[in-house]
Amino acid sequence: MTMAFTYEDCVKLMPELKCSSFDITELKGGITNRLYRVKEDKGRDYVFRFYGSKTELFIDRDMEMENLRLLSPLGITPKLINYFPEKKVTIVEFIPGYALKNEDFLKENLWERIISPIRAVHHSGIHLAYFFNPIEEIKRLFRILEGINTQYPEFDIRGTIKVLEKISEVADVHVSEYVPCHNDLLADNFICTEELGPWNGAICLIDWEYGGMAPPWYDLADMFQEILVPREVEGQLLALYEKEIEIERSRYLTDLFKPFPDIYWFLWSLIQHNISKIDFDYYQYGKVKYDNAQNNIIFIWDHYGL
Repeated sequence: MTMAFTYEDCVKLMPELKCSSFDITELKGGITNRLYRVKEDKGRDYVFRFYGSKTELFIDRDMEMENLRLLSPLGITPKLINYFPEKKVTIVEFIPGYALKNEDFLKENLWERIISPIRAVHHSGIHLAYFFNPIEEIKRLFRILEGINTQYPEFDIRGTIKVLEKISEVADVHVSEYVPCHNDLLADNFICTEELGPWNGAICLIDWEYGGMAPPWYDLADMFQEILVPREVEGQLLALYEKEIEIERSRYLTDLFKPFPDIYWFLWSLIQHNISKIDFDYYQYGKVKYDNAQNNIIFIWDHYGL
């Protein structure tokens, strides 16, 4: 099969590779961008990311690059190598390791390693440039969807947003409690590195496209809605995150925020359904997110009497 990204394409972006020998491998699994690994014979390893069609509608790439620059000292994110906004390409270092799967979050021996990078980012004191207010971000995506001029009467989007507005009022998280967050903690973005490698077995977090200052409980809720582990496992992970301090408040706020990432990704999916050129069933992906959000709204109603 002919590669969509060739040796010549690579050298145009990184002329310093011209006299090197390297392998190009397409990385599977991305549903926003096209990704290629470029492994040089001298040992250097890169990921070339080509932005998906019209992703600038909902991703600020300059902010993403700033996220990587600010978070790099923590040693749990890939280093930025080159950024070509005019060509819609980013080059970062490749972190070798195993991308986690949902079932890996059931393995107790990994729990501390999974929580460690999240806790490190949240407690770092770093101030990311982007401000990610969950309810406002949902409204922003809805405006983008409306601007595409599409109709989805099978979903009560406006009604759901009104419910989320009320939940947001009840959660009442002040901006002073916002911390640097990843905001896209699906399993594939956790890379478990080798213990003898340069990351000493740490779990690293990749893909900081949606990173910004946000409520930490939104970040945790997003992870739980992606990995969908049993509630008792959520409790164990939260206990590790909090070290048993304010665990009840964290459980409560994480539950309140659970519908928010699902509706965010639901709207994101409908936008992608209309603009993306990647072969992926965005509509069905979004429908699952919408249904999950409705189930969590019912849970909040029943469990907390809101």
